[in-house]
Amino acid sequence: MTDRSFRFTHAITRRPATSIIAGLRAVDTGNPDLALMQAHHADYITTLRAAGATVIELAALEEYPDSVFVEDTALCLSEGAVIMRPGAPSRLGEAAEMAPNLASLYGDLRVIAEPGSFIEGGDILMTETEILVGRSARTNAAGIAELARLTADWGAVVREVHTPPGVLHFKTDCSLMDAETILSTKRLSDSGCFNGYRLIDVAEGEEAAANAIRFNDLVLMAAGFPRTRDRLLAAGYDVREIGNSECAKIDGGMSCLSLRFTPKA
Repeated sequence: MTDRSFRFTHAITRRPATSIIAGLRAVDTGNPDLALMQAHHADYITTLRAAGATVIELAALEEYPDSVFVEDTALCLSEGAVIMRPGAPSRLGEAAEMAPNLASLYGDLRVIAEPGSFIEGGDILMTETEILVGRSARTNAAGIAELARLTADWGAVVREVHTPPGVLHFKTDCSLMDAETILSTKRLSDSGCFNGYRLIDVAEGEEAAANAIRFNDLVLMAAGFPRTRDRLLAAGYDVREIGNSECAKIDGGMSCLSLRFTPKA
């Protein structure tokens, strides 16, 4: 067991742009406070470093309000990286901006390029044995099929699953805790997509806590969900809580804010 799905050496983040107040959102609950978001982002980076990450901080992209959410732009595996093709038209340029940064770290960089394909990293959950990709408003069947073709010679097993109606991304409702364990909302796990895995349910009313990160020996989760936090602590995880109130206003969570990987030597 390599634990490659949660043991990493590197993370890429991008500083929030002042244009982030124009970021996409499913429900308008007010604009994010940029100064508070920057403070939360700094805490996030500090915690990644505490977990052992070499953090690459990219400059803000003012022309792309949602560009702080770098996870949607790529899938990083040990064998190589794949540049995504976001389903939100305003975000297509973000993936192109990420490509040269990954090209400098990976010898093998591939690109989702077919015009009918759409896929975002927020819909992809990598486990030790498979890559689960959720169909959503941002990821379609053509994008999932193209990802499967592009990664087949790396030995990747891609499995299409479904994101619950009204939920932005598959990983909005789940995250990997270890090789056998997934933190999930009931509305997602009730679909049976995680049969064979051990499940930890988020507490009722704390569905937003489902988007967390396991990075080496730490679990990074959004602050403000005490019952779910206590469930993770009881299961033996070392949990660090990070403010996420401002990213949440534009549908962002813990995993959205970084690409986590170990580039092939």
